[in-house]
Amino acid sequence: MNTGSDKPGEAVAVASDGTKADGAQEERGLGSRAPAFIKASRALHVSWQVGVFIVGLAVVGAGIVMLPLPGPGWVVIFGGMAIWATEFVWAQLVLRWTKRKVTEAAQRALDPKVRRRNIIITSIGLVIVTALVGFYLWKFGVVMPWKIKDQ
Repeated sequence: MNTGSDKPGEAVAVASDGTKADGAQEERGLGSRAPAFIKASRALHVSWQVGVFIVGLAVVGAGIVMLPLPGPGWVVIFGGMAIWATEFVWAQLVLRWTKRKVTEAAQRALDPKVRRRNIIITSIGLVIVTALVGFYLWKFGVVMPWKIKDQ
């Protein structure tokens, strides 16, 4: 364990996996995570970055295609962003912002008042859908709409 601090004069225990003693995740530094031998040569590092960009672009493109089609579109898009974040500061900042927003949304969703509201809205929606389906079955029976004859 290392010791780090958020405030001067205060020591905080940090494990080797980046988690603090209180369970919080330590922020990694921004910048390239390429191996040192690749960073040593400017041409090799630029080639590495181009390769990472192309692979990330392919993954993000596949995720965009999956949005209207079956598949985990958003998960794949964020996977591509994570690939980009291994080399590009802008992608690291986008992922940090996204992670912060998702964490905030998860905390709001766990709020008892919000959960109660969501359960009430869902229940009202189910009652409305059930009433509409019941009305349809009462009026037309189990005949599908495309088989209704003109009267």
